[in-house]
Amino acid sequence: MTSPQSDPAPQPPQPPQGHAHGHTHSHGPAAPVSKHLRKVIAAVVIPFATAVVVGLIAFWPGGVPDHERTGVGFDRQTQDGKVVQVVKVDCADVNAAQVPPTGDTSTPSGREAVNEQEGECAKATVEVTSGDDKGRTFVEVVQPDAPRQLREGQGVVVAYAPDAPRDLQYSVTDVNRKIPMTLLAAIFALAVIAVGRMRGVMALVALAVSFAVLTLFILPAILQGSNPLVVAVIGASAIMLAALYMCHGVTARTSVAVVGTLISLLLIGLLGSLFIGWADLSGNTDDNTGLIHGLYPDIDMSGLLLAGVIIGSLGVLDDVTVTQTSAVWELHQADPQMGWRGLYRAGIRIGRDHIASVVNTLVLAYAGAALPLLLLFSIAQSSVGTVANSELVAEEIVRTLVGSIGLVASVPVTTVLAALVVSADRPGASPSSSTAAAPARTGRGRRRKA
Repeated sequence: MTSPQSDPAPQPPQPPQGHAHGHTHSHGPAAPVSKHLRKVIAAVVIPFATAVVVGLIAFWPGGVPDHERTGVGFDRQTQDGKVVQVVKVDCADVNAAQVPPTGDTSTPSGREAVNEQEGECAKATVEVTSGDDKGRTFVEVVQPDAPRQLREGQGVVVAYAPDAPRDLQYSVTDVNRKIPMTLLAAIFALAVIAVGRMRGVMALVALAVSFAVLTLFILPAILQGSNPLVVAVIGASAIMLAALYMCHGVTARTSVAVVGTLISLLLIGLLGSLFIGWADLSGNTDDNTGLIHGLYPDIDMSGLLLAGVIIGSLGVLDDVTVTQTSAVWELHQADPQMGWRGLYRAGIRIGRDHIASVVNTLVLAYAGAALPLLLLFSIAQSSVGTVANSELVAEEIVRTLVGSIGLVASVPVTTVLAALVVSADRPGASPSSSTAAAPARTGRGRRRKA
């Protein structure tokens, strides 16, 4: 009885089951590819990266444009403050609420006014702890039914209205959450580094780069009047290149994931542009977008909506394309005799499981974000058709479905690209193309004629 001698190690189980090899060696060095394939991949990726750099330079903003503050919503001057004293008082003594002149208490507002007038209010003394008026104090009355109650020693955010009477210039707008948010971010960073080691560090660096591109390029460029779609494509491409190469190394495997992500982003952009225009989605559906449009009327709000779809889909796309590419590479290492069709069939079986979980995650994420809105429609007993037809919900539906179509398409696209690249590799390219994994790849019978 004879046994095959083509592999120095025992042959792993064959991959028809597909799913056991998706992440087996993803932490190790990528299998080497020939010099010819590296040149082909470079011929695609380098021009794309060059175009992204040129786009960043051409559209780079000079900063956020100045404007005169309106004092509405987020467009207010704010300072830090601290509650130094809280005293309980009768609401009637501080005129906290007024019963409607008709005395009608059948409405929610009328009943609330009566409760507030007859209840016990909190009279808080707040000290400004930053800015030119540091040390100044003012009084804030908190009604008993207010969603946010103040307590002594609590940090708060105060809004400043310079044109108001002196006694009314400051008011509490929110709670200061900097300490718990900073602590949570630190715990997150430690967890990522503890589990991911150097990969975790690079992931955090890539995350910082992503936020830098978003805050220093994408947002200011849109505010300066640049086309939101063009800015989003350039910015998302820059984030993708930085994140993928930082986290996964400058390898052929990563480059295939980059190309797969790029094709999927283009599909999302085309579908999003088509259906946002067809459904007449204005992108101006709430107070925040209304304020943006009022301050900067030249901004294309529907383009801004499309830009949000592209950027929002990018993070999940990265995960899908990298996973699929790694799965195909590992399948090839497990069975070098497998041709590109076999690699594609095995890889797509892994991808189908990934599609099911990722699409469900994306839909639930959007549904969770829109949960208060969905509750309002439920209270109003609106039909499903009425809810879906409203612009607020239609935006989320289009955003979810367009992003999901891009995710679904990214699986076969990336899988076939990876299968073609890894199966078309030819042995004996050059010594410089070898890595630590090269001894395990003898170069014999790399692919089987399909």
